[in-house]
Amino acid sequence: MEQILDEAEYLFSKHGLYGVTLKDVAKRVGVHHTLLNYYFEDKKKLFDAVFARRAEVTSTRRMKALDEYDAATGGKPTVEGALHAFLDTDLDLYIKGGDGWKNYAALGAQVANTPEWGAELMDQHFDPVVLRLIGLLKKALPDSPEEDIFWGYHFVTGALLLTLARTGRIDKLSGGLCKSDDFAAVKARMASFMAAGFLEVCRQRRQES
Repeated sequence: MEQILDEAEYLFSKHGLYGVTLKDVAKRVGVHHTLLNYYFEDKKKLFDAVFARRAEVTSTRRMKALDEYDAATGGKPTVEGALHAFLDTDLDLYIKGGDGWKNYAALGAQVANTPEWGAELMDQHFDPVVLRLIGLLKKALPDSPEEDIFWGYHFVTGALLLTLARTGRIDKLSGGLCKSDDFAAVKARMASFMAAGFLEVCRQRRQES
């Protein structure tokens, strides 16, 4: 079963849900496609199983990191600290987890940008941990309107998902100075960059009021 999920994950990450058949997965695994039909009634069921497998891991790890950070700060988090707990915990999986996690990263970016059915999968697997982060950000920015915090998260997750997609665009733009798969470089910068955005929006709001 793990081999089926691994090979399906690889193919879905490269070609998307509609670009892969059960026969394609079976051929890559080296079995007859009727075996896949035995376990999965259709391709979407296989896709959902592939997505759920690692979603549970990353959600659990991030929830634990956020809870531990909240406890360590005595319920007085900072924006940057909360973002580090949320982002770094996830990025560590892509840094240390090998090709399987990198394939899942690309798959996650596809799902998040597919409104027809992807949003439902994201809601199902990630809403609790996202709302836990939002709760910490509200504590860190008690004077900031809720809509600014939600927009801030929207920008954070957009940058994260573009990073996970590894399109190679930054490689070309930078002339090779930056690499799409250099998740360590992203980890060293992203939380600080995003925290500055949250704080600037909050500062502007105070000036306006």
